Amino acid sequence: MEANSAEAKHLLAFIERIERLEEDKKQVSEDIKDVYAEAKGTGYDVKIIRKIVSIRKQDKDKRREEEEILGLYLAALGMGE
Repeated sequence: MEANSAEAKHLLAFIERIERLEEDKKQVSEDIKDVYAEAKGTGYDVKIIRKIVSIRKQDKDKRREEEEILGLYLAALGMGE
């Protein structure tokens, strides 16, 4: 592939797009970190907030199934409510 060929330019365009997206991803990660720090500064438990964010991402049926299984396992270990 020659440096000035259309294929090389097309490849370079993909690489540059990926690099821009990686930079955007880095900025978004920093913004998320800042929001968690702000929540912590306000007195919220960041570990619990992270868990809630994770739970909200899940499919409701899948979440219910996991909660039921967790409940069964906890009960089997004598840790259920």
